[in-house]
Amino acid sequence: MSRLVAPPLALYVHLPWCVRKCPYCDFNSHVFKGALPEADYVAALLADLDADLPLVGARRVETVFLGGGTPSLFAAESIAALFDGIRARVALADDAEITLEANPGTIEHGRFAGYRDAGINRISLGAQSFNSAQLAALGRIHGVADTAVAVGELAAAGLTNFNLDLMYALPGQTVANATDDIDTALALAPPHLSHYQLTLEPGTVFHERPPVLPDEDLAQEIESTTHLRLEAVGFRQYETSAWARPGAECRHNLNYWQFGDYLGIGAGAHGKLTDAAAGTLRRTVKTKQPREYLERARTGTGQRVLAEVPPRERGFEFMLNALRLPVGFSAEQFEARTGVALATVEPTLEAAGARGLLAATTTGWHPTALGRRFLNDLQAMFLPPSP
Repeated sequence: MSRLVAPPLALYVHLPWCVRKCPYCDFNSHVFKGALPEADYVAALLADLDADLPLVGARRVETVFLGGGTPSLFAAESIAALFDGIRARVALADDAEITLEANPGTIEHGRFAGYRDAGINRISLGAQSFNSAQLAALGRIHGVADTAVAVGELAAAGLTNFNLDLMYALPGQTVANATDDIDTALALAPPHLSHYQLTLEPGTVFHERPPVLPDEDLAQEIESTTHLRLEAVGFRQYETSAWARPGAECRHNLNYWQFGDYLGIGAGAHGKLTDAAAGTLRRTVKTKQPREYLERARTGTGQRVLAEVPPRERGFEFMLNALRLPVGFSAEQFEARTGVALATVEPTLEAAGARGLLAATTTGWHPTALGRRFLNDLQAMFLPPSP
């Protein structure tokens, strides 16, 4: 065994409601009709955070991410109340990156200024496409022009650090369609782009009634063509689905991929927490259904399920994240964040290297282009044997 070292700590806040459930979405999101219970939910979030504080003590929170669902359905006043409560309970880094996800179809004029005043300094806009037919196929509530309007609102509020979410290999999409999406996005000058392939996840409408998607060869052509376009204008792929201008990488998501720690509060939120002194690594998961989550908060009956990650599983858990990064990982990072000696996975590292999926560096390993293409197969090599 190696000595566990507490990594950076982040905070994830889940706001679970949407105007409409997208047919491809497998997140814990729910349609809410009527007025959102914003004050009650903020109170529940803060009670949830209170219950988790003994797990982290006086550790400082480096980043915060408000995801969903559609967090931009919440009024700026509710977000401000939430952050007043967060700051009263934990130490936020002076330069904390604080991100809020927003749907371009739910932004009222001037609302971003309110979010900025509440402490939000980064926005992630779910554009998904700039093609009206493909937006309709995806069940999105916004139109092609709404994303540009939202970006204009960001500029007016002085929020220059933002991400655009784009999907590719969409129903009926061609290489030209996908390239047009990239070019339209680039014209809005985002510092960061998330660019990920549409997949048919179990439990979704698309999984039950699959649309006709581009075949594997066309999807690969779309990916390679659009990636070359992004590289040509100075974007760097720093994670499987994440591209950024230098210095604009999402620190919160990097913390996940580098096997950092995070508190997770909100309906269905997950967390990962290291106790270096005890040598333990634990995961938390909160009550999933929003109504039950609110009721448990009201009655004080608890939200958290806590499970320890045993040493034999930590190598695989680490690789699920770190192998998404083209730069890979160092041996020192692996041992500090898993508490497991690199020697326990070295035979698998060597086998993956022999297959051309990994390459050694002076300090560790990184996935090759082939390894990034067959990432699921590479990650699966690190599955622990059955006990």
